[in-house]
Amino acid sequence: MSQRVDFLFLNEQDMIDAGVMNTTQCINKMEEVFKLLSDKDYRMGGKLGNSHGMVVNFPDVPEHENMPKNGPDRRFCAMPAYLGGKYRVAGCKWYGSNIENKEKGLPRSILMMTLNDADTGAPLAYMSANLLSAWRTGAIPGVGVRYLAKKDAKVVSTIGAGAIGTSSLFAILDELKTVEVVKIYDVYQKSSEVLKEKIESEFKHVDVQIVNSEQELVEGSDVISIATAGNVSPEIKSEWIKKSALFVTSGSATFDPDFAVKNIQFVVDNWQMYEEVKYEDEYPYNNKEMGVVGRLLLDWIHEEKMTTEHIKEIGDIINKKVNARENEDDIVVFALGGQPVYDVAWAYTVYQNALENNIGTKLNLWDVAYQVR
Repeated sequence: MSQRVDFLFLNEQDMIDAGVMNTTQCINKMEEVFKLLSDKDYRMGGKLGNSHGMVVNFPDVPEHENMPKNGPDRRFCAMPAYLGGKYRVAGCKWYGSNIENKEKGLPRSILMMTLNDADTGAPLAYMSANLLSAWRTGAIPGVGVRYLAKKDAKVVSTIGAGAIGTSSLFAILDELKTVEVVKIYDVYQKSSEVLKEKIESEFKHVDVQIVNSEQELVEGSDVISIATAGNVSPEIKSEWIKKSALFVTSGSATFDPDFAVKNIQFVVDNWQMYEEVKYEDEYPYNNKEMGVVGRLLLDWIHEEKMTTEHIKEIGDIINKKVNARENEDDIVVFALGGQPVYDVAWAYTVYQNALENNIGTKLNLWDVAYQVR
């Protein structure tokens, strides 16, 4: 066996050339991931092997002069995972985030992904991960509508028109061929206008509307994507919600707990990941640093407003262990928290595409390691 270790470097253009924005393929791969989650053929970090990742935050008033100061989306995060099945590979997504990046013409978060051989730990690839992360995040709502949306859905809406809102909406429209109207709401009007142009150029059969409030967006919608960032957490009023509506929540949102427990079917990506939060954070779990609907459910359980019996997992629905709805009029909330197993699966797929098409730059780690122990 050779002691030489090489790995493939893929910059953002390489990732594009290797198909990182292939929405249909990404949705199919994420469906495979959920099957593996249901069968427990995976590992993440943390005490229970289900951690979202390790986050580095900063104080509001740093003690040291050059230390970064806390702010919206100001953090570093490492997200490691192993995924089994046909993948059988490990990886880690690492990123730094700062909402002030936008003033510098940079993305809010700048991400990189490493893939490793599951046996030796040797690197297989090091790749640009902004598009990787956005498309895998967007593909999850695509899986959600495949299994949770009414098949005759006509009106799709998004709260949030940034990178995640865009990829989520593209995946939903890729999956739902019956859509006639798309509604967009974002606190930044320019973001809504940019997304409107993108949708109109790609999906010419839909009527794209920019609306002026969350209420106007939710009312009458069959599928609502919530893809907010930072401290934005829309409050969804019960009277706005159409019967049988589906919410796919990549970002934070709040619902009336009394109405929700009685009228909403909650489906999550991986409940064990939220259970892990109890070992990593303190109540209230749904906080400004990590606000997602799965953490909101943790708070409600802590407050004895609901129990875990109200929660289903999408992998169990895909594997036909449980039904998504108890009746046709049930409202469904699909709560997403982001998991590194998604990144591993999509990164490995793009890596294989790159190898097959001779894309990327081969780099050498060593011919023979200087130290072997």
